Amino acid sequence: MAEDREILREIWEGRIPMCFVLAPEEVLTMEQPEPFYLLVPRQSYFPLVTDKVRRHFSKYIDTENEGEFWLECEGQPIKWHYPVGLLFDLYGCEDNLPWSLTVHCQHFPDEDLLHCPSKEAVESHFMSTVKEADSLKHRGQVINSMQKKDHKQLWMGIQNDKFEQFWSINRRLMESSGEEMFKHIPYRLYQPDQLVIQKLFRPMGENGEKHTLKDLLDSALPEVFEKEDCLEKKKVLIQGIEVPVCTPTLWLSEHFSYPDNFLHIAVTDRDNGEE
Repeated sequence: MAEDREILREIWEGRIPMCFVLAPEEVLTMEQPEPFYLLVPRQSYFPLVTDKVRRHFSKYIDTENEGEFWLECEGQPIKWHYPVGLLFDLYGCEDNLPWSLTVHCQHFPDEDLLHCPSKEAVESHFMSTVKEADSLKHRGQVINSMQKKDHKQLWMGIQNDKFEQFWSINRRLMESSGEEMFKHIPYRLYQPDQLVIQKLFRPMGENGEKHTLKDLLDSALPEVFEKEDCLEKKKVLIQGIEVPVCTPTLWLSEHFSYPDNFLHIAVTDRDNGEE
């Protein structure tokens, strides 16, 4: 891995200021709860960071009939199994911080969200995604060669928000396997209210040329990104950053992947006044 440690750490240290507000219809006390503010790591998952939020609002809700905790943004249920940073790139706005989210403890939207009974469910989902990513990159050879304690350290690095703890193991998943760096680039492309796009994509062409982010976008959404004015109308964010489309996908995969080893790419419409 052509490791640029400063970039890896800057990505890891990304934080989003958030404001959590209890849904008005779920407030059962005369006293109205104050909003709860939190600085949340972009690399984390909401079930790992919202214990304080739940405790803050617990005295204002019907605890006897309390259902499963879930979050909403302007009518959109928030998927807990997506990284926090990706969710902000899809539904938040840098010009409107802190990001305001509505807290619910009733009427869980079964049709829109996966149930999350415990933090172990988050760990299981995370490790499953890491294994899928390594299957695409190294045919699963690296993750399968690790011991259970290595898998646990990866997870604990995320849960504890510890850069060194995580990257001391994750660097092995970013190293070359034999002569080939990565067989395919693990990525998923998201658009609001659309199905997630995931296709096989090689980092290098048949003649050894490096495939760029523009090549990936053309492959994933040809009906959008093969148009000349596409980048004037669409905003493409990875880790909250509009990356130049000439950037090699191999470098992006090494440095801009989320901890689950996937490039999570958010594609949204630009605001009318934004050029």
